[in-house]
Amino acid sequence: MNKLKHIAFLSLIVFVCNSCSVYNFTGTGKIDAKTFQVNYFQNTADLIEPGIERTFTLRLQDLIQNQTNLSLTNSGGDLVYEGEITDYRISPMTATADQRAAQNRLTIRINVRFTNRKKEADDFEKSFSFFYDFPGTNLPAGAQLTTALDEIFERITQDIFNESLAKW
Repeated sequence: MNKLKHIAFLSLIVFVCNSCSVYNFTGTGKIDAKTFQVNYFQNTADLIEPGIERTFTLRLQDLIQNQTNLSLTNSGGDLVYEGEITDYRISPMTATADQRAAQNRLTIRINVRFTNRKKEADDFEKSFSFFYDFPGTNLPAGAQLTTALDEIFERITQDIFNESLAKW
């Protein structure tokens, strides 16, 4: 009998949270849109790392698909994400006694234009950036570059999602 009360109580909580449109488990507010599109993000940075524009575009698509019930479309989306990678920079952060870099930082900046065709007040254009620090004895390549891009793109895509859909 006690287990039955707990199950009924939990069912009521889940029902109230899902049906009241105040909270949902993805962290988004009420979304009136049904579709979204992510246009290809061109790489216009001075220093070009081949393939990162495709990787970023796919990561943003995947994040939105995984955290919402919106359908991905190639054109005519209710929500449109577009922009360009504007900066890909490797900078020394600390130096050794013999004037060599002890630590470097990879920074990526992405300019995003978000258009909500259902609610124009939500439209914005904004830059998002993040960084990854690595030892100064080597440049990011191979597995280290993959790790750096994963960390940077995870943060940037989540920031874009929060700005456009979660309203945080």
